[in-house]
Amino acid sequence: MFLTMSVMRTGILLAGLTALFMGVGLMIGGTGGMMIAFVIAAGMNLFSYWNADKMILRMHNAREVDERSAPQLVTIVRQLAEHADLPMPKVYVINTPQPNAFATGRNPENAAVAATTGLLETLTQEEVVAVMAHELAHVKNRDTLTMTITATLAGAISMLGNFALFFGNNRNNPLGVVGVLAAIIVAPMAAVLVQMAISRTREFAADKLAAEICGRPDWMASALARIGSLTGRGRIESAERNPATAHLFIANPLAGSRFAGLFATHPPMDQRIEKLNELTRNWGDAPFDERSQNTPSDGATKGPWG
Repeated sequence: MFLTMSVMRTGILLAGLTALFMGVGLMIGGTGGMMIAFVIAAGMNLFSYWNADKMILRMHNAREVDERSAPQLVTIVRQLAEHADLPMPKVYVINTPQPNAFATGRNPENAAVAATTGLLETLTQEEVVAVMAHELAHVKNRDTLTMTITATLAGAISMLGNFALFFGNNRNNPLGVVGVLAAIIVAPMAAVLVQMAISRTREFAADKLAAEICGRPDWMASALARIGSLTGRGRIESAERNPATAHLFIANPLAGSRFAGLFATHPPMDQRIEKLNELTRNWGDAPFDERSQNTPSDGATKGPWG
């Protein structure tokens, strides 16, 4: 049932993005432009399904790591994946001082998780565990396909809007200058589409599932608090070049930049932390067998990452 809903949600999203793509084509080149845009969008939908994750990783200069190059991170991800009953994803590192992370991939069998060097250097081991559990939660909830394809197509729509500056004077344009201006405005509107299409409730759901996977909602709350306090101190230049990918990250990578308000795809950090604190309080009164198997009643951690 959940898989069916995920497929339907992705299909509706792709249809909406394709319609928007065609609308921009209509404004730039009339009916001919709309048909060309439809062909391009159809090709991109197919291409994105198979390759969007690789494109996203290249956009952010992510480097794949293994047990030799990043033994602690890979071990954490492997143990969490086993606990979450997921296939082992590929693991990547992004060289940037801002603490952040994201997940991508069309399904759990082809997933990848990426963490920044800033996250690995500034967070405690327990907080890193919680962050990677959050990214695996997106994989388990099958959010990654929708999030990744949306990032790719929204970025393409933004570029198509920019093309209107050069090709918008086509005599077949039925809306004239108004159509050109409307197409140009599509670039920021693509960000709004991402914000609407990628429901911010998914972050709350991923936070909760991450707490269940690692067994410690307080670790997740602590990680978010630390990330929230440090995110604005560094820049992820690849995210600023590709702002339509901002929703992929655990925290808004554009914090402190001129795009921060426009691409507010994440719920407020204090709300996320409060929900996790509430979960901690509720778990404090629950019997051991109702919690994660890695969290004994005395609060110590039995998990292999503890």
